[in-house]
Amino acid sequence: MLAHLSPLTRHVGQALVVDLVAIAIIAFGVYYRRNRRADLALAYVALNVSLFCVAVMIVSETKIGVAFGFGLFAILSIIRLRSEPIAPEEGAYYFIALVLGLINGMQFHNAPLARVLTVGLVGVMVLLDNGLVMPRSRRQVVTLDMVYPNEAQMRVDLEARLGGKVKRLFVKETDYVRDTTVVDVRYVPVTRPPRRTRVRVERDEHEVLA
Repeated sequence: MLAHLSPLTRHVGQALVVDLVAIAIIAFGVYYRRNRRADLALAYVALNVSLFCVAVMIVSETKIGVAFGFGLFAILSIIRLRSEPIAPEEGAYYFIALVLGLINGMQFHNAPLARVLTVGLVGVMVLLDNGLVMPRSRRQVVTLDMVYPNEAQMRVDLEARLGGKVKRLFVKETDYVRDTTVVDVRYVPVTRPPRRTRVRVERDEHEVLA
């Protein structure tokens, strides 16, 4: 059956397989494993496959240049940026899905180049977005019910409230009238054993002694 397919169809099919494998690794193997957001993972796959199909249809029908890729990329970027705001790391995955769709959809006739670029993008994301290279940090804007005399005291209080190690803090607002402070905090959660477990162990020790 494959022998009856035209060279164009075979090239597109091979490019589609490469694209699906790449976006599956990015969306589910890397992003979903760390963030557990199935809605965005599905959105990345849908966006990637849709853009791949559009790019293949236009490239196979007309002779276009690099300007098409940049124009389509810019239009989709504007549409996305005007929608609901997303975190910077989620925006990075969004652009990776766009680029993968463009690369494999526009360069299906040049398989070696498309595969090298695809492997490069996937490799960079796998290498960088993991717990060993870049531990997962969190960001919160916290409103505190007091004004602190120095940053060190504020850092200690924030670490106690958030249950993590504060990596960076930026005071956005200090209100001496209402005695409040608004702080933008980046911190890494610290895993601690549950309190119930410790209480249960202490009770068992007391029972043994009794």
